[in-house]
Amino acid sequence: MAEEPTNADAVAPDAEAAVPESAAPAQDEATRAASSSGTAPSPPAEVLPPKERRARARALKAANTDARPPRTPEERQQERDADRRAKAQRRHTDRLRDRAKAAASSSETHATPPREHAPGVQKIRQGVVVSDRADKTITVRIDVARRHRRYEKIVRTSNTLHAHDERNDAHVGDTVIVRESRPLSRSKRWRLIQVVERAK
Repeated sequence: MAEEPTNADAVAPDAEAAVPESAAPAQDEATRAASSSGTAPSPPAEVLPPKERRARARALKAANTDARPPRTPEERQQERDADRRAKAQRRHTDRLRDRAKAAASSSETHATPPREHAPGVQKIRQGVVVSDRADKTITVRIDVARRHRRYEKIVRTSNTLHAHDERNDAHVGDTVIVRESRPLSRSKRWRLIQVVERAK
């Protein structure tokens, strides 16, 4: 006759199965203790895509603002106006400080040159005579070299103008100084002042 299992035999497998379950919290506590002591490496930080990061930041900000009491539209407008006034005052103070600093630095470095385009001030240019064929008239080439604002490259340009030479003193190749004057003919708006250097 086969023996029937007793209650003790039937209970034993259940007890064995229960032991790992009870041991699991103990293992979790051990791993937590090890990680707090610094022996076990911590899990890597979660890497989120930019859109998800922004969405979470917006949600966090909305959650923080929800803690504020609700305000009426008039209160919101008053708050906006106060912010604008504070920013305008800050801008005004910064501009005054910047202007004072610029004025102090410019007065220290160099004196302000006279304005060329002020009312009643005639322009003066120096250039090279490229033609003297016409009577009492010379054609002067004005060369300009300036640095490009964006690309920082030296850009060279030139333009020509007609100047009145009463005594036919200047010739091709001479370096001359001309001054702005009243219209003397259809194309002449300049007058010869001085021959700086003769052509060789």
